[in-house]
Amino acid sequence: MFIQTESTPNPATLKFLPGQTVLEAGTADFPSADTAGKSPLASRIFAVEGVTGVFLGNDFVTVTKSDATEWDHVKPAILGAVMEHFQSGQPALEGDSNASGGHAEHTGEDGAIVDQIKELLDTRVRPAVAQDGGDITFHGFERGVVYLHMQGACAGCPSSTLTLKMGIENLLRHYIPEVVEVRPVAA
Repeated sequence: MFIQTESTPNPATLKFLPGQTVLEAGTADFPSADTAGKSPLASRIFAVEGVTGVFLGNDFVTVTKSDATEWDHVKPAILGAVMEHFQSGQPALEGDSNASGGHAEHTGEDGAIVDQIKELLDTRVRPAVAQDGGDITFHGFERGVVYLHMQGACAGCPSSTLTLKMGIENLLRHYIPEVVEVRPVAA
């Protein structure tokens, strides 16, 4: 098994490509070791000292390290944990744990607008940020403001504000006149 790595725009995050499917559908975000209980893969990676976050996508695993940790020191151990997991035959997520499709549900009068927002996120935004090892999902829409949740490499990325404001906000405002602003939400 050969696992490739790719850098991301976030210097604290590295993308690991095991060359096989990680999750059949959706994504799974583990912002701390405490949240990784349902994922044997994330649990193994969190066992490596210095790991502060794990994000699972369709064909990649994004790992975030602490600022005090150097990639040269933890990358071999993370590669070993990923390889060990895939050789074990265990699933990335156990039991009836389903990966998240990502978007929060929205009920109310803005349903048609929210459907348009989700469609644009799914077709234009999410594939692009997945290439960088992250995900951006719909969290809410209120009085013209779209709230988005940033995961994986996108969470804490120095360029995430620029991505939100210049990229996603401009895209949504262009196609959906009711959108006036885009804001991130905390996990």
